Amino acid sequence: MPTAKFSLLLPVYAGDNAAFVRAAFESSVDQQLLSPAEAVIVQDGPVPDALAAELERIAAHSPIPVQLVRLPENRGLAEALNRGLDAVSYPVVARMDADDVSVPERFQRQWELLEAGFDLVGTGMAEFETDPDLPISVRTPPVGATRIREHARTHNPFNHPTMMYRVAALDRVGRYQPFGKMEDYWLGVRVINSGAKVENIAEPLLRYRVGSGSFARRGGWAEARTEWRLQRELLRMRFVTVPQYARNVVMKGVYRLLPASAKRVLFRGLISRGLPGDRA
Repeated sequence: MPTAKFSLLLPVYAGDNAAFVRAAFESSVDQQLLSPAEAVIVQDGPVPDALAAELERIAAHSPIPVQLVRLPENRGLAEALNRGLDAVSYPVVARMDADDVSVPERFQRQWELLEAGFDLVGTGMAEFETDPDLPISVRTPPVGATRIREHARTHNPFNHPTMMYRVAALDRVGRYQPFGKMEDYWLGVRVINSGAKVENIAEPLLRYRVGSGSFARRGGWAEARTEWRLQRELLRMRFVTVPQYARNVVMKGVYRLLPASAKRVLFRGLISRGLPGDRA
């Protein structure tokens, strides 16, 4: 099995399903055309016995070295990922979530761009509910530095579970920082703003599991307040103009407060393509 000098970073927590974790790991290691040289699994707090046993099984039988980083209590995704970054042995890291599935050529395609000098590379991803081979929608990210930056003025330009990046690029901007459920968007903006060389692969190289409650979790007053706080930060750092800030506060705030059924329609239509006024 060919490997390259990068680390797989996979966080898990008590709510994860042991069978899904196994599928996520195997798709990102055993089934890849180009596999990571090591895997770092961060256990974010106590987990059920079935999941703990699965993590031990993965570590014992993996074809590559596995580090299990166990946090004594649940600290949240940002802290778990930062602890994982402390533990990796290689300068490049590939992200993976515990319930998704990587397409076999994913890392090979991303590694080629990292080798060409890019600092962060994301990909498209296909959403599924129960069967990874039966996608229900596709999230296609913007491609090219100009489009990525323009896209980031209104919403996240990277599909976070698909990211492969240089650890040094994250170190320059302070790594992950807690920001509600938008720490990945906040990270992406800071990396772009630092002058890092970023890119996306449009093809869906990851299968992303969604549930019936996923759109409800994207809304509510807490999410709206986080959205407004993020927009203030983008304005403060001059990443957006005052008119763009005003537009985002209104339109994205309204979106967060819509019922889940309405968000589903908008996210897979207008929102996923870009808000009115976005430039191609």
